[in-house]
Amino acid sequence: MEFREEGMCAHARDSSTELIPWSRIMLGMGVVVGAKYPASAEQVTLLGMLAGLRGPLQGKRGGYLHMTVRHPYEDRQIFFDRHPHWYPVADVVFLQALLSDLVAEGEIHRLADTAWLDRAIAGLPPLKLMTSDSALRKLVSRATEREAG
Repeated sequence: MEFREEGMCAHARDSSTELIPWSRIMLGMGVVVGAKYPASAEQVTLLGMLAGLRGPLQGKRGGYLHMTVRHPYEDRQIFFDRHPHWYPVADVVFLQALLSDLVAEGEIHRLADTAWLDRAIAGLPPLKLMTSDSALRKLVSRATEREAG
C-alpha cells in the first residue's frame, strides 16, 4: 500500500493496483495485523503475532485496513504487507486512532505528505498497551497539531 497525493494505492497480492481517492474514505479505519476477519475486536491476531517472532513466519503475512468508502458506499478490507520492523500492539492501536482522527477531520490526505507525517509522530513517547482512551486521544491530538500547516 502506498499513500500518494491523489489517494491510497492498494497493491493486491496478484500485483494489480487500485487507487482509492482520499475523498472516498469515510468513517474511520480499523487496522488488523494478521487475519482479514479477526475472531473478535483484536488488532493483532495470533498469525500477526507469530509473524513478528523469529522463525519461518517472520516478516510473512501482513494485515488489513478496514474502512468504509463512498460513491458507491461499501466496506473495504485492503491488504498491506508486513514492514520488516516489528511494531508493538500499542503502536498499531495508535495508528488506528490516528487514521480515524484524520478521516474524521477531513485530513486523511496528509498521509501522502511524508514531511508532515514525520513531524506529526516525531517525539511521541513509547506507547504502552494499556494506554487509556483519553491518553490515546491526547497523543493523537498532539501528533496532528504538531505541524498543522
